Amino acid sequence: MNAWVHLDTGPVPGGGRSLALMQREDEFTIVVDEIELMNSTRGTSEEALAALACARLPHEPAPRVLIGGLGMGFTLRAALRALGPEARIVVAELVPAVTAWARGPLAPVFAGCLDDLRVSVHETDVNRLIQSEAAGWDIILLDVDNGPEGLMRRANNRLYDGWGLKRLRWALRPNGVLGVWSGSPDRKFKARLKRHGFAVEETRIPASGRTGPRHVVWTAARTEGPPA
Repeated sequence: MNAWVHLDTGPVPGGGRSLALMQREDEFTIVVDEIELMNSTRGTSEEALAALACARLPHEPAPRVLIGGLGMGFTLRAALRALGPEARIVVAELVPAVTAWARGPLAPVFAGCLDDLRVSVHETDVNRLIQSEAAGWDIILLDVDNGPEGLMRRANNRLYDGWGLKRLRWALRPNGVLGVWSGSPDRKFKARLKRHGFAVEETRIPASGRTGPRHVVWTAARTEGPPA
């Protein structure tokens, strides 16, 4: 098998770290400090993040969806498949290089999904969009960092702490759905979701088909009334 070839490096704003894009034949990977964050051959759990959340949303002909983290487009493509022509999907991607890679060397992986008229990409911290509008989103999907504990950027933790969950609930419409991807289980985070007004389902999914490490997807519907 051929060796990995380093294609490019992109700094993480405010994180003091950089992402590296690597290629081996038709396979791509994005790593930080030699830790793989995503791989073009293993996107089953990222697809499930969108599919499970969309399935849990009550019927809405024109849903507004916010995706935190572009990655390799697995979540975006799954959302496009699940939603109708009137849906509007906003993707927040913090690292400009990731957006550039999506239209450059990773274009075959993205398969034209960024050209879908339902999609707009914003190079910004997803937290800014969450805080910008009350009851503005039917679905919010977070595949930021490696889960509820920041690996790339410590500031990402604020999305998942008590304050962050209050903001997420505030940003969702009634009966809206929050989806969160994680590389590993986190019982404390699951309990925190319940305390802050979400009805939570946890699904463990192999990274690739039926094999590989199991990732975690939480789908959390916004409940009515004050949080417990």
